[in-house]
Amino acid sequence: MTSHTTTAALANLFEPYQLNDTLTLNNRIIMAPLTRCMADAALVPTDDMVAYYARRAEAGLIISEATIIRPDAQGYPNTPGIFTQAQIAGWRKVTDAVHAKGGKMFLQLWHTGRVAHPHFFGGGEVLAPSAQPVVGSVPRMRELVYVTPKAATLDDIQGLIHDYAKAAQNAMEAGFDGVEIHGANGYLIDAFLHHDSNRRTDAYGGTPANMARFALEVVDAVVAKIGKDRTGLRLSPGAYFNMAPDSRDREVFDYLLPELETRDLAYVHIGIFDDSMEFDYLGGRVSSYVRGHYGQTLVGVGSYTAPMASAAIAANQFDLIAIGRPFIANPDYIARLRSGAELVPYRDDMLATLV
Repeated sequence: MTSHTTTAALANLFEPYQLNDTLTLNNRIIMAPLTRCMADAALVPTDDMVAYYARRAEAGLIISEATIIRPDAQGYPNTPGIFTQAQIAGWRKVTDAVHAKGGKMFLQLWHTGRVAHPHFFGGGEVLAPSAQPVVGSVPRMRELVYVTPKAATLDDIQGLIHDYAKAAQNAMEAGFDGVEIHGANGYLIDAFLHHDSNRRTDAYGGTPANMARFALEVVDAVVAKIGKDRTGLRLSPGAYFNMAPDSRDREVFDYLLPELETRDLAYVHIGIFDDSMEFDYLGGRVSSYVRGHYGQTLVGVGSYTAPMASAAIAANQFDLIAIGRPFIANPDYIARLRSGAELVPYRDDMLATLV
């Protein structure tokens, strides 16, 4: 296939996309959030991280690696934070570098929930919807076995909501164009949305509306602080990670997605590792299910090649595509697609350095 043919076949990926009246993306290709565990000991972004993100600024939007909103949110080593002035200043260097190259960047707000470990924050309790532990140990630190979390009290929940909103405010101070609330992949918000991890019988459990309450309250608090046009959300209706499947979960997302649509967010981003997976209780692929219940801007993800993504966007399966590992292997991913150049294949050993 010639370069001209390649570029023509992918033309819709390079079209500008208007998220809202505030933000227009230069193209439809998003750099997905990719946990790299390379912040310094104080969880401050490093100069290597500045260079790493700046090299990828040609993406229509960069979503940062997941960034913890407060100390007890941490579940992995050297993941950056957004709760100290030093962390805010470190991220400001990143956003300045990305903006200098014409890019846009959202910060992904993260609390790992029951995947957190006291080792990282000097001891104390791990918060989750219910006292349902994760089985296993911390990746990269296998000597750390997961602990049984504390079921968050109503006061704990209010504190968490406040801290998500404060982190969003900090992100704007750090120069980000917006935030993506991480509500996927088995972490805190996602744990409220699934029956296996949410056994509550109060206002935050038991019914679809109750189980969706925490996610919506976090969204509303962030929107109140920085605006709906600056707020995105990642969700995993079917990507079970650190939890057992339960067909009743569909009712939670049947309730949640129309509620989100009324809030007119910047986007909803699907959290799944391979979108070719099908879930019986969702009637097929997660992206098809979400599109059927959410008509606004949708970000697809999950092992898509550029031609596959182009075809999916043309078929209105989603509006934007998030690309992960190929961006690790190819800092110039967008330029390579435009020219038809061959992509460097991703290898796991690439995770050892920031390039």
